[in-house]
Amino acid sequence: MILVFVFFILLTAAPISFGVISRRREKDYGPLLKSHLLGVLISIFFLLFSVFLSLRYGALEISWTTTWKAVFDYDITEHDQVVIRELRAPRTMIGIAAGSCLAVAGALTQGITRNPLGSPGLLGINAGAAFAIVTAISIADIVTAAGYVWFAFLGATMAAILVYSVAHVGGKGATPVKLALAGVIVTTLLGAWISSLLLLDQETLDEARFWLAGSISGRGTDELMVILPLIIAGLIMGLMMGKQVNLMNLGEDIAVSLGQRVSLVRAIAGTIIIVLSGSAVAIAGPIAFVGLAIPHMVRSLVGPDYRWILFYCLFFGPCLLLCADVIGRLVVPSSELQAGIVTAVVGAPFLIYLVRFTKIAEL
Repeated sequence: MILVFVFFILLTAAPISFGVISRRREKDYGPLLKSHLLGVLISIFFLLFSVFLSLRYGALEISWTTTWKAVFDYDITEHDQVVIRELRAPRTMIGIAAGSCLAVAGALTQGITRNPLGSPGLLGINAGAAFAIVTAISIADIVTAAGYVWFAFLGATMAAILVYSVAHVGGKGATPVKLALAGVIVTTLLGAWISSLLLLDQETLDEARFWLAGSISGRGTDELMVILPLIIAGLIMGLMMGKQVNLMNLGEDIAVSLGQRVSLVRAIAGTIIIVLSGSAVAIAGPIAFVGLAIPHMVRSLVGPDYRWILFYCLFFGPCLLLCADVIGRLVVPSSELQAGIVTAVVGAPFLIYLVRFTKIAEL
């Protein structure tokens, strides 16, 4: 258990420690990982270690040896190995998929909007998915995780489209500031509707509150397989956007002078963000902090190049989500603390730190 907490603190403390170093020696600032080969190896190690933590720890603590055998030498007659294969492995797979989607989507959001506080929630995606789920439970009586998937994805898509539509009102198109304001407006409106339904219908509240907390438990591979093609396509397209996002971060005028079609890039990136975030929310619920924090952690390690930021987010997003899920299992062993709650608790001080030490001009 101590090992899990140390690993989690190592992940979440990175932006603070590296941020202090970069401020003290600003003239010498550079990516911590000079060698990307070393960075890739470290990323793979962290991800594999997180996977084995997720497979080993829970209400039933299983030895490292049994965990290893369950992965590479499976014996269906061994109870502990069956627990790993049938219960924890699907949960871990969902954590990997959701963590990657949230982290890559968060990096794209911050890059396209040039907002260090940007995250998929900025586009109203979490609120849209929650709105669709609560409405489906209340009106259509949908109560299974498999039934939630497409409703959540549809709600996330509609909310993001609505945010972009509102942001396009007036001149200059969907600027970063207008996108942020439109996201706040849409999120507030959908939040009011969700609260109304939950207050008026006790049965809907009972069914929805677990999903709304954000968790990778209680889901199986069936829900993941339904939406896996979209996740793979979204991640591949997201990783290919690094060069375009780098140009966007130079400023719109410079990007246009270099041949960048700003509106087209924003539209493509927005579509990718919708696909990735909608998929993650559909299978795991609205999980906060991952899409906000991981891009900053990775940026501290590899510098401002989004080609590498997006790539490393693919690995570190699942690390954080899986560790949060394991901590939720260990803190309340008799039941569980949802991963979304753990990430929210960690996210609050991180957000305070980010606002405190980020220049106002950068916001």
